[in-house]
Amino acid sequence: MEEIGRVWATDTQKHSEIVKRAYAPLLIAAPKDGVAVSRNVAYGPHPRQVVDIFQPVIRSNAPVAIFVHGGAFVRGDKCTTAEMYDNVLYWFARQGYLGANVEYRLAPEAPYPAGADDVARATAWLFKNAARYGGNPSKLFLIGHSAGGTHVASFAYDPELGYQGRHASAAVLISARLRADQSVENPNAAGVKAYFGDDFTCYERRSPVNFGSYSDLPVFIVNAEYENPLLDVYSLELAYRISVAQRKAPRYLRLTRHNHMSIVAHFNTDEEILGREIVDFFETLR
Repeated sequence: MEEIGRVWATDTQKHSEIVKRAYAPLLIAAPKDGVAVSRNVAYGPHPRQVVDIFQPVIRSNAPVAIFVHGGAFVRGDKCTTAEMYDNVLYWFARQGYLGANVEYRLAPEAPYPAGADDVARATAWLFKNAARYGGNPSKLFLIGHSAGGTHVASFAYDPELGYQGRHASAAVLISARLRADQSVENPNAAGVKAYFGDDFTCYERRSPVNFGSYSDLPVFIVNAEYENPLLDVYSLELAYRISVAQRKAPRYLRLTRHNHMSIVAHFNTDEEILGREIVDFFETLR
């Protein structure tokens, strides 16, 4: 991971695949006992509007951890490999949370604001149905990674959409793309264009980074030491805007020795630093 980190930005997709292969044996061997999984439960009519439910079998009225995966807006899956991103929800279920792994529609079939709309639809569905699986609908915690973090942030902050984090108790933005851009430094510029559209003049008003004052939803912002270009810059910009609006800095963590993919790939292994930080954040709100 250290070797990959130093050259991460030179080829983010190649290095992401290396990370997935490196973590595969760890995640195959990771503990999964005591967790019942219900696959592809529909929260909407589209084939991708489904969620996997990870239920701790000895817990009732559990807080709910809702994970939204990344994929540069045009690719990705709630099970990007046989073990990822299940590992995130297995870990939270093992901590006593009801886990929800959300699938959503992709661009170009479903451009802005479809991702945020799907987060809103999935959250509303869980608000109505979490209790059926032993979850507490008043404790819905959103966790978005990469493009999934964009959709969570838009759901929380975008004033044009009007959700303002409805039904959610808090959000965690992990390596999220918080500004729509066509920078030459952006390795996923094509995906940004596919989702946010050809009219670049709309990008500023569609970028969650600009709207930190539009929601008081508690947020925890996380970046990797070895990040996709500019994602950490945009995260700090959002943190600053929230700080100015609320007169209090949001929680922030830079996870050292990790990259844009390992920051989620390591869940349910022996390393628990980020998971424990997130649980501590949620616990302070309960």
